[in-house]
This record gives sequence, structure tokens and C-alpha cells, in this order.
Amino acid sequence: MKHNIFRDKVVIVTGASSGIGRATALEFARNGSKLVLAARSSDRLAELELEIQKLGAEALSCVTDVSSEDDCRKMVEAAVTRFGTVDILINNAGISMRALFDDVDISVLKRLMDVNFWGTVHCTKYALPYIVRNRGSIVGVSSTAGFHGLPGRTGYSASKFAMHGFLETVRIENLREKLHVMIIAPGFTASEIRRNALLSDGTPQGNSPREEKKLRSPEHVARWVLKGIRKKKRNKIMTWAGRFTALLQRIVPEVVDYAYYLEMKQEPNSPLK
Repeated sequence: MKHNIFRDKVVIVTGASSGIGRATALEFARNGSKLVLAARSSDRLAELELEIQKLGAEALSCVTDVSSEDDCRKMVEAAVTRFGTVDILINNAGISMRALFDDVDISVLKRLMDVNFWGTVHCTKYALPYIVRNRGSIVGVSSTAGFHGLPGRTGYSASKFAMHGFLETVRIENLREKLHVMIIAPGFTASEIRRNALLSDGTPQGNSPREEKKLRSPEHVARWVLKGIRKKKRNKIMTWAGRFTALLQRIVPEVVDYAYYLEMKQEPNSPLK
């Protein structure tokens, strides 16, 4: 029987109240991990904590806005107080947007950076000493938008590019400590991120431009998160389209530009003219 490397590991999952975060927390719980659940919704966290306990695992809920450095510091402190350490950090919390840069309010881009980039920085800053000591893992849940700019998603792409640069540098700085850092790009996944995507004025768009039922399930992504950690993956791009993007942008970047322009233009109510 294969050794379960996740049993009794202390795992922080941000954005744990729904989608990929929720599914990932449950997958770790099934593997016997101790979960620290971070999100803004106390009700959803309480429901998830109860579900994890029914699986026979331990969980600690921490109402956390990752854009707040103080919230992230207190969350990590609570994790260490309860469980003694941190082994794995899943930086999953994130928001999206859907508007042309010409039209968007700058405050929307700042909000994307605060959550997607600074949220990763805040959590990593305070969890890092424990994870390094344990030779654990830091994961950034990203997107193809972090490998190539997506039209109508300037703030989202910028925040994911920034996340990539930050996490790659943290990896290099801790080579001798054998810190594992993985960036995973799941592709379009059925979740609330598109319904909550911010429009040009900062209001949520409400309806997803994609057929959510046809998209990859959060559970599928969660299994790949654990698999990637187990295999010490560096980058995991889950879709063929994403892999081709990473490859072709080095060879024919203008073709990738045009392909993404056409794809995003075909979305219902696309901001692209």
C-alpha cells in the first residue's frame, strides 16, 4: 500500500468556502490532513468544517480576507496555536474581472492585485518559516492568464503574472532548504469566480459567460493539486490549450494573441468589440 504523505500534515487552504478551495480541503481531509480553512464567509466555513469532521479529520475555520495582511498573520498564528506548525499552503483565494482596460476603473485592478497577488504574499510571508522548516509545499492556484495576457482581463492577468514571479523567486531563494513550490493552472473550472468577476465599475457580473456544467470539476482539480505536491511538480498546466499557449508564445506569440482575442470576443456580452 502506498505511503500517505498527507496524513497529519497541517494544510492551509485559502478561498476554502467554495469551488477549488472547498474541493481541495475535502480531498486533503480524506487523506487524513489537518485543515486550516481561510475565507470570508463564516457560514460556509462552518459548514465545511462540519463536513470535514464527518470525514474523521480535524479542521480550524478562520474568517480571513487575504487582502488584509493582519488577517493573514492572525490566521497563520491561529493555525500554529492549534496544530503547532504549517506544512502546506494552498494559495487559492482569487477574484476575476471582465472589462476592457479603456473602460475599467483603476480601483478594480487594485482589488484584483490585493486579493490575487498580495493575498498570496501575505499568507506566504507568515507561513513560510514553518513550511521551510518542514520542507513542505507552497502552491499557487493560477491560470493560463498568468502565462499569457488575456483580453478583457488585464487585472487578472497582471495579478497572476505577479504571483508567478513572486512564487518562483521564493522557490529559488529556498533551494538549499528544498522548499517545494508549485504553480498550477487548472483552466476553466466550474466555480463561482466568473459569476463574481468584477465589471468595469467594480460590480459583480452575476452571470457566467461559460456553460459551467461543461467545465472541469473542482474535485478533478483538487486531486491534481495533491498529485502535484506528491510528485513535487514545479508547474502544472492542466489543459492542452494552456500547454500549447505556454509553448507557442515562445515561437509565434502573435498567433496566441489573435487566438485569445477571437475566443474572448465570442463570449456572450463580451467587452471586446
